[in-house]
Amino acid sequence: MTNVSTQISDVIVPAVFTPYTQQLTMEKTAIVQSGVAARDDFLDNLLAGGGLTFTVPSWQDIGDPAENISSDDPNTLSTPNITQTSAEVAVRLSRNSSWSTMRLATALAGADPMQSIASRVSDYWVRRLQRAVVAVANGIFANNALNDPSLGRSGNVGMNAGYGSTNDLTHDISGVSFSAGVTNFSASAFIDTATLLGDAAEDVTAVFMHSIVYSTAQKNNLIDFIPDSEGKINIPTFLGRRVIVDDGMPNPAGDSTNGSATATGIYHTWLVGPAAFRLGVGTPIVPTEVFRFPSQGNGAGSDVLYNRVEWCIHPVGHAYVGSPSYEGGPTNAATANNLAYSHSWVRVFPERKQIKLARLITRES
Repeated sequence: MTNVSTQISDVIVPAVFTPYTQQLTMEKTAIVQSGVAARDDFLDNLLAGGGLTFTVPSWQDIGDPAENISSDDPNTLSTPNITQTSAEVAVRLSRNSSWSTMRLATALAGADPMQSIASRVSDYWVRRLQRAVVAVANGIFANNALNDPSLGRSGNVGMNAGYGSTNDLTHDISGVSFSAGVTNFSASAFIDTATLLGDAAEDVTAVFMHSIVYSTAQKNNLIDFIPDSEGKINIPTFLGRRVIVDDGMPNPAGDSTNGSATATGIYHTWLVGPAAFRLGVGTPIVPTEVFRFPSQGNGAGSDVLYNRVEWCIHPVGHAYVGSPSYEGGPTNAATANNLAYSHSWVRVFPERKQIKLARLITRES
């Protein structure tokens, strides 16, 4: 007979629980599995040290300058081309959550309670990691929508000035009202959006979409399914790209800032290439602990499981230029200095095709 009085502290071994939960989280995260967020040892190592932000220097491409015409004149000297660097800036995300015995009571009746609890916790962090990636991308698109030369839209070089033309990451077909086959998701709209990447369009490997957009694609027979490597589940794909369905995708109802008369039915779909984001995972000083409150329940007592994570979700080709209000880093919010805020990011890569990210804005019925 199962001992229903078992406490969380009786089954959770932090030194075992922490890496097991982290492993499960990485295995279950669709954004990691799709390849759009590449696990980065360099960022892992930065998280192991101090600091809230990290400068990540990278060499720019040598470009395509015209070659010299050879000469036998000794007085004709060539001028070497220069190689420039970009200074990307990443930011630490220190986050935590906790659960009481009441929330985990049913898990204690399982055959392997630690595994059951770890599975619940890892599923939680999968959802939160995915939401953080969505927030970072929201900030990138919001910055790209700005039309302010002082913020780099004119191409000035510098830590607080970036590259790129206004909205060169976005293809908006939402219009002012719904029109079937015109404003909603379609293969044609997808291809036009991918074309924003130029000849790097084939680098798109994943599509993030809201379930409403996914429903439209299914009704139009645009979704194919392929088995995973173990043949256990079928993975949805569109034109050979993995489809990731998440209702956390932007659905700006009532927001007319995109130029539409009304934003009812507006949905954002993202086309993402491999390693569009770099993912660092660190280890907090005390990743997991269980604390018992003996006086709660009128002396019956309760256990609380605390779990902490250290992440760095870095959009390749960009610099975080915000000033977080918290030592744990920015939140997911679209408010000043947080991840989804337009002024928190600036593009530092000079070529559009170096940014493996594009957005399609549609209006669905």
